[in-house]
Amino acid sequence: MILGKLVVLIIKAAEIYSFVLVAYALMSWFPGAYDTKIGQFIINISNPYLNLFSRLKLNVGMIDFTILVAILALNLSTQALQLIYNKLVTILLY
Repeated sequence: MILGKLVVLIIKAAEIYSFVLVAYALMSWFPGAYDTKIGQFIINISNPYLNLFSRLKLNVGMIDFTILVAILALNLSTQALQLIYNKLVTILLY
């Protein structure tokens, strides 16, 4: 059961991180939002993960799809983790 709680914790953390990434994207619409303390905190949390996707050159004109791809990758990985855990539980219980 500890594994189940760990999986739930990871999934919840990924959901919260997805909201942080959305906040990072929305801050680009507001001038000076990156300069606030909350903005700096969100940047410090988001940039290490977003830098993994920056090499993919996901810019189309002036629109950057890096955040969208990063959120999709995060959500797909959490869904895969949940699917693997559910399969593992069904195999071990039956």
